[in-house]
Amino acid sequence: MVGTVTRVDPRRGAVSIRIGSGCEVIDSYLAASEQVRGEVVREGDRLKVYVVEVRRTNRGPQILISRTHPGLVKRLFELEVPEIYDGTVEIRSIAREAGSRSKLAVWSSDENVDPIGACVGPKGSRVNNVVEELRNEKIDIIKYSDDPVEYVAAALSPAEVISVSTLGSEKSCQVVVPDNQLS
Repeated sequence: MVGTVTRVDPRRGAVSIRIGSGCEVIDSYLAASEQVRGEVVREGDRLKVYVVEVRRTNRGPQILISRTHPGLVKRLFELEVPEIYDGTVEIRSIAREAGSRSKLAVWSSDENVDPIGACVGPKGSRVNNVVEELRNEKIDIIKYSDDPVEYVAAALSPAEVISVSTLGSEKSCQVVVPDNQLS
């Protein structure tokens, strides 16, 4: 949702945001813990936020919103990429370090559609619109695979992966990369 910043608490860093227009407006609260570290917000700014939860209270509904939730990245891509919106391309997984980097694993049910190319768009226009909204957060888009070895190697790109071996459980693996690409 899109909201307008109405008040910034200088001590706690919390922000009040008015969502809606006309007679259908509601004030919501963006806690400091749900804001991207280093992001400067001023009164009057318009922000896109992710609705995490709506609670009923004795004073009416309370909307909990976030700018750090991975769902925000998913919804921004749904707005920009028609193939995601119509279901041709699926976002299977999102890992996000808000303000720094996000990684999306995408998959297409149609073999004629390149899921990564659809998300990037012509000349990078689609992904650039999302990056701009997230204030220059880096976004890596990888192709999802059911094969854990292939999936982990793609997730660690741009590092060159020498080998991936799964350990006892399917939830962990050992990866070997060249020494100069350990970061």
